[in-house]
Parts: sequence; C-alpha cells; structure tokens
Amino acid sequence: MSHAVALSRSSGLWVAVKMSTTVADGSGSAFVSPDRVRPVMVDIELDGKPYVHQPSMHLYGGSVMGMEHSQIYGRIEAALAYARANDLNRVTVSTERDRIGIISSGKTYYELRQTLRELGIDDDELRRLGVRLLQLRMPYPLDGTVVRSFARGLSEILVLEDKRPFIELFVKDELYALADRPLVLGKLDEQGRPLVPLHAELDTASIARLVAERLGRLDDLPDMQRRLERVTRPTTRPALPLARSPYFCSGCPHNTSVAAVEPGTVVGAGTGCHVLAVFMRPDDVGDILGLTAMGNEGAQWIGASPFCDLDHFIQNIGDGTYAHSGILAIRAAVASGVNITYKLLYNDHVAMTGAQPAIGIRGVPDLCRELLAEGVARVIVTTEDTARYARAPLPRGVDLWDRSRFAEATKTLGAVPGVTVLIHDQECATEKRRRRKRGTLEEPRTRVLINEAVCEGCGDCGAASNCLSVHPVSSELGRKTQIHQPSCNLDYSCLQGNCPSFVTVTTGASGGGSAGSRPNVPELRPEDLPEPELIVPADEFTFRISGIGGTGVVTVAQTLAVAALLEGRFVRGLDQTGLAQKGGPVISDLRITTAPVDQANKLTVADCDLYLACDMLAGAQQANLVVADPERTVSVTSTAQVPTGQMVVDTHVEFPDPAGLLERIASASRPGSSLAVDSPGIAEQLFGSDQTANILLVGAAYQAGALPLDAESIEAAITLNGVQVDTNLQAFRRGRQLLSDEAALAQLLTELRPKTVAPQPTPTESWIASIVRAEHGSELERIVLSRVPMLIAYQDVAYARRYALRVEQVRVAEVSRAGGRTDVAEAVAFSLYKLMAYKDEYEVARLHRDPALKAEVIERFGPDARYRFMLQPPMMKSLGLHKKIAVPDRVGDALFATLAPMKRLRGTRFDPFGRDHVRVVERELLAEFEALVDELAARVGESNHAVALELAQLPDVVRGYDDVKLDNVKTYKEQLTRLRARLTDASRDRVDLPLSKGAP
Repeated sequence: MSHAVALSRSSGLWVAVKMSTTVADGSGSAFVSPDRVRPVMVDIELDGKPYVHQPSMHLYGGSVMGMEHSQIYGRIEAALAYARANDLNRVTVSTERDRIGIISSGKTYYELRQTLRELGIDDDELRRLGVRLLQLRMPYPLDGTVVRSFARGLSEILVLEDKRPFIELFVKDELYALADRPLVLGKLDEQGRPLVPLHAELDTASIARLVAERLGRLDDLPDMQRRLERVTRPTTRPALPLARSPYFCSGCPHNTSVAAVEPGTVVGAGTGCHVLAVFMRPDDVGDILGLTAMGNEGAQWIGASPFCDLDHFIQNIGDGTYAHSGILAIRAAVASGVNITYKLLYNDHVAMTGAQPAIGIRGVPDLCRELLAEGVARVIVTTEDTARYARAPLPRGVDLWDRSRFAEATKTLGAVPGVTVLIHDQECATEKRRRRKRGTLEEPRTRVLINEAVCEGCGDCGAASNCLSVHPVSSELGRKTQIHQPSCNLDYSCLQGNCPSFVTVTTGASGGGSAGSRPNVPELRPEDLPEPELIVPADEFTFRISGIGGTGVVTVAQTLAVAALLEGRFVRGLDQTGLAQKGGPVISDLRITTAPVDQANKLTVADCDLYLACDMLAGAQQANLVVADPERTVSVTSTAQVPTGQMVVDTHVEFPDPAGLLERIASASRPGSSLAVDSPGIAEQLFGSDQTANILLVGAAYQAGALPLDAESIEAAITLNGVQVDTNLQAFRRGRQLLSDEAALAQLLTELRPKTVAPQPTPTESWIASIVRAEHGSELERIVLSRVPMLIAYQDVAYARRYALRVEQVRVAEVSRAGGRTDVAEAVAFSLYKLMAYKDEYEVARLHRDPALKAEVIERFGPDARYRFMLQPPMMKSLGLHKKIAVPDRVGDALFATLAPMKRLRGTRFDPFGRDHVRVVERELLAEFEALVDELAARVGESNHAVALELAQLPDVVRGYDDVKLDNVKTYKEQLTRLRARLTDASRDRVDLPLSKGAP
C-alpha cells in the first residue's frame, strides 16, 4: 500500500487494488519499520517540459481534452517510470538459455510458486529446465520494456491470470511487432483449445496441470508426474447427507423478522444478515426470489408485478440499508403503486460488517413518521418489549404489537393495497453479547432450562425460535431438547414453543451464569507435563482448522500464528469465513516456516500436516478434507455432535453417523495418527462451559507431536489474547494431559461427575420384567428393565405387566420365525412405552416434581436460584389465552403434589381431563398400536421383517403436545396406512405360539 500511495502522488493517477478473498481474508508476518519501503519518486517531461500534475474539477469543455492528453502522455508515463524506478515488476528466476516464460500477478504468482514447490520444482530446477518467471505487481499500465526484456530468447510464454484475458492481451500487443516474438499462450493453447479457465479463478490444481503439461515437454520429469497425480487425484468419497450452512446467531432478531410467512410466499432479499435466509427452508422464510444491490430493494417487483399473477410481494431490508439508500427504493415503490410489504429490521447496528451504529435513524418513532410522510399505507411495529414505547410513543395510526403476533402482522399488511412496512424492533443479539462482556449492558439473571423428562423432542420450540441454542439431543427415551447455555443470547423466544417442559431460572448471588457454575478444578502446571516427540516437519509446517462460526476457530488460528511470530517464524494464513454467522462452516489455514517463502496462504490438495477438526461434520466435508493426505496428515477431531440449523427446525433431519464421519477423516490421515476427542464434553466438565473446547483440542494436538511450536510460546500467545486467560491456559494443558496422563485426567473427570447410583429394581419390578424372556445382557432386556419401573410410577403394576406381556408376545414370534432376531421386539418395547406413558396433566405434574429437576437447577445455577414453571393450562387455551403463565417453584410444587396422585383417575369416567380431544386421541393411538402389535406377532417373519420393524418404530413420529401432537398423529397415520399395506402375511412361517398370562 505504501507504493500505491506514493505512485498516486508521483503520477497524479488514482491507484486501484484488486482484492480477492485470499487477499482480503489473508494474513502474514512481515518486517515493519518506517524505512521498510522507500519509494523513489520520479520526474518526467511532457511536451519537452517537466510534467507537474495539476488536479482540476473542471470536467467540461476543452479542459476535459487537456486532462485526457495529460493522462495518456503524462500520468501513465509517470506511473511506468515509477514502476521501473521501484522495481515493481520483477523477473524472479532467469538464465540466458531459458526457453519458457511464465507471467503472473497478485495472488496467482504466489499460488504458482506454491504449485511449483508441490511439484518438487525449486528455483535451481527451474534454471536447469530453462524456465523464466515474471511477477507483475503493476499489471496496468503494462510496462512494455519489462515484457520485451523478459521475452528475449524465449520460445513460449504462458500467462496465468484469473477469468478474462487482460494481461495476456497486453503482452501480445507489446510483442506483436518483434520478429522473434515467442508464442504467447493464455486462455487458449496452440490449437485454439481452452487452456486457462475463463469462468473462474485459478486454483493450485489447475495451475499444477497447466505447468506440468508445459514443463513436461522440456524434459522427462517422472518425480513431477508422480507429485502431480498426488495433488490432482480425484476423490471417491460420497457426499455427506447433511452439510453445515450459515445460520443466524442464537437470539438473532432475524429469527423472527424473516420468518412467519405462509408457504409459497415470494420474498426478496438484499444486503444484510437477512440474506442468510436463502440457506433455510422456503416453508419457514418464503421463496427467496433473488438478491438486489443496496438501494434496489423491491425494485425488481416494480418491474415484474405487471407481468405476474402474484398480487403481493415481501421485501426484507435492514435499518442500515434503509438509512443508506433503501428509503429511495421504498419511495419508488410508493410512486409506482405496487402492492409490497417491506419487513424492516430495526436493530440499531450495521451488524453484518461489525456492528457499527446505523447512522441516519434517530429511532423507531421518527422512522415511522418518515415512512408515513413518504406515502406508506400502513405501518406496524413489532418488538419483544412493548414497554420501551411508554416514553417514546409512536405516531397516530401506527400499531404496536408484541413479536408473538409477527405472523399476524405479516398477513394483515399483505391484505392492505399499496406499500406497507412491518418494522421489527429488536437489537442485534451478537452486539448485546458484546455489550454484556464489556459491562455496558446488564446481564439478565433469567435463564431458560428444559426439563428433559417432560420434553417430547417435537422441535416446536426450535420452529418457534429458529434459534441455534435450542439443541436436539439423543436420550434413552428418544430425541429431547436442551438449551445450550454458553451460546444462549437470552432471547426467550423458545418459550413460545407449545410445551410445558420449559422452566425459567433466576440466578442468585452465588449464581452460575451463562456457562453454568465452574467446578473447583486443581491447577495444572506446565512442568507437570512431559514434552512430546515431534511427528510433523519443524521447518515448513501446514495446518488447517475447520469448525463452526462463532466458536473461536479464527481466534485459535491467530493465537497459533502469534505463537509462531514470538518464535521468530514466518506465517501466512487465510481465514475462510464467508457468510459464517453462528452455525456456518469456518476454515483457517496456516503456513509456518523458519524463513520467508513466496507461497500461497491457502492450503492445496494433500498439503496439510495437521488437520484440526473442531467440528467433525465440517471436518468430514470433502471440500475441507481435500487438503489431507494419508502419507502426511495427522488429524485431531472433536467428536461432539453439534446440531445444524436444519436439525433445530426439522425433527426429521438427523446428525450423520459419527463413526462414519470419523472414518472419513481417519482414512485421509496417516495410519495410526488420528485422534478423536470429546473436547466440548471434557471442557464443560472441567470448566463449566464448552467455550474452551478448541484450545483443549490444540493442547491434544500439541501433545501428539503435531504442532512444531513451543508450549511456552502458545501459552504466551493465549496470554496476549487477554480473554479468559487462566481458563484457556488450563484448557490447553488439560488437552496435553489427555495424551500424557490419560488416567489422571479420567480420574479427575470421574471425581467431577455427579455421583449417581442406579436404583436397583424391586422384586415386583424384576418379576414383571422377567415376563420378557430376553437374553441376559441383551438390548431388549435393558429396555424392558428400564421401562417397567417407569410404567409402575406412571400408573401401576398392572399397567407395567400389560406392557411386558405385549413385548414378550412379539419376542416369541420374532425369535421363532425371523432367525432369532429381536429387532422388532426392541422397537415395540420402545414404542409401546412411548404410547402408554403419554404425558397428560398427571404425568407432567409427576415429572416436574422429580427431585432431579431441582438438583439440576442447583448444579447449573447455584443453590439460591429460584425457578418458575412455564405452563399453559387447558382452561386458558379454551378461553383463547395463548401466553404461558410463570408458576413459582413452591406454588408449582404444591400444585403438582395435588395433581400427580390423581393419576389413578386416568382413563376413568371421573378423569376431569379425559374428555379432552388430545387425551382421547392418545388413548385411541395406544389401542390401535396394541392391535398392530398383535398383528406383528401373528405375521412377522423373514420375508416381511424389514416392514415389521418400520411399523414397530413408527410411533416415534408421535411427539409433542396439543396441536403439535395432533399434526404428528396425522403424519403417523398416513405412514401407518402405507406401511401396513406392505406387511404381507407370511403364512408359511406362521405357527401358533402360546402366550403365558401368568408369572414366569
């Protein structure tokens, strides 16, 4: 940049700098001092006189011609003279007998040098082959003197540049008049066939093929061909069924502002975080029509509406965009008379580019006045806190609604002719988090907890909040949901889920904050840890870290870069973040050398020494894994199953098989060098939060000998970062301890784990469970032994015995007619319990009384924390009241103590809740499934075993409460009808099997 400024001052020209991703997101170590760059200023003559540029604003008449004359014959010549004087364009490799020349500029030059290194061709080999290199650091205006000098004696020149031919055309023009001009190749080869791609930027694999093909004509280079095959080999790995995609941060106001549209709604996107909606389900955010430039929001509808059958359009827009130029688009829409609703997010920050203040807007009331003055037909303001407008009233005619009515507001405005605006007022969640860390915003004392025993795992809270902190998790009883406390931004929209499992907790003075209470873990000292033996190169080392946006991936990469810098090493890096908000994939590459080297900052194929996968889903993606090599790479992978955004809102999307993901990574790594670590789980046990999981993983990689840096330097870099220094230092050391003294760490984790004693079954429970004569130690025995006590607690002994008899009926049939298998019996044991233990009012009361809930509150949030049950009694729903009420813990305990024992009324004519439609449907489902179990016992055999298994597993679809459950029941019955038709009667396998109705 010093040369750019000096060149502009020397010549009077504006200087442009091409910024590609690898430049804009790249980093590297450099020598810095006031005298590092000493520009040589130049003087030239124009028309026989010393030329001095005189800036002028007279851009009209004859002055324009004079300016053009000075530009061509003065300023451009001055730029060329500056380039020669400062050696901007350099011939970096050259001999007198060279035959081939290669010209490149910018990042392409460094990628060329990297490719040559990967092919085993250093400068000495280039000289032996007769290859000359020209690095153009000022491609325009092209210095013909340098080009002609470079071309002297060459028979061929290859021009490497991205996309359209720019340098190539200028080179050909400069050499055209020479009698001994070399052949210039670029986008086309000698026969006019495509050579260098026109449609995309060059990557190292493309460069490798090009260079190897041209240099292979000079000499027989078997080693180069072998290396070429390695770096350009095709992949045979199948695509993963699920990929991580960018998503809104937890608690982001866009979770509300882009949602709540009816399926089939056409929506326009533009500049801002709301553009992430293009990665989400159209049923949730609408059919995104396309993107517009800033200030054009809705302009596409102005042109398209006369030719469309649609009568209405929705356009997303942010307050920063509105203040910049979006008001012009709204003004144009008003003037054109189209029917359009602008959903305008007022979050008071330009969040996408660093949370700068949104300049030009003084508040929502003034914004409303301006919109009404522009001719907007109607304005509705939604917010999570309507009380904030008590002292700042809105203009007359503007409605103020709670954000729970956002869908209603969207529909209401859609019916109003003309231009309408829905303003959603909610501050950026990430900026709130930053302000809380800085102490400029008070940390709320209210947290959200889910009683997993009550939770049905239906996903309605995820659909209501669209929030990544609502984590689906697997449990003994199927899918459940947890609130991930470390990432929760306290938005509370998940409470809108139709479910009584939510509990709000108010922390006390002793309190567990967002990450929970930190255990009392003894400090681990560096001298307690042995130094590892290095298994990766020390002088030239490459490293890729893949993970999830917002979890500190870039911070880890920068910490290691600083550690290398402290050791006097040279670093080049690239952070590939893209649209990575929380939930999106992030990749950071580092190259560390002991001497400065011209090289690319992005890793190439088979170019990685350490592959650190902080998220195994991102790590197993082929696009990221391509840098790994079975002969070179050491991999260290986190085994945590972090859900994607799709998993939060869709219960049918499941995390891919973890064993398969780990195998993909291991197969691309050196045999025996793959390390899999549950770093988030270990970090949470040790420090009460998983936020240090990535640093813990770095510690494990270091102790594995896969990081050629000193531990002292890494710890110094952690200290310089200044964030949770003590915790991060201990996380790094505990990661080291995982490999150096695994037994000691395991012992510590065992001590920290809550002491729980599995209850021993009573004689009655054992007797009922033994009705099912499952093989000892089998999965079927385990399921039955766990469910029988639960059903006794749910209803009574007879109810549990009814369960066991049904399961045994299927077990006997399946073992005898399906080769001794018990898969269907296990599925029946799981599903039958689910339908028998449906969560009515009595069961919810019993589960909320469980001492385990209070113990969890104390463990997470401290002994003085108080909590409230978020409930919506049926009576309230029948009156049309859809908001939950917060019942204090003591009131709730008393209420539940009265209600839970009333379970004996369940299913009788005295049951006050038994006539409710949902309760009727639940009883019908149980009766229907028991009939299906009888049918399975009668028909299951080898030929229809797969279908029988699907039928037995089908009740897992029936999740949730009230309308959510009823919707899932419809899905269940549709699938039941389809599968039942495929269940054929295996009559040749059928036998009459006795079923004992007494004790075994």
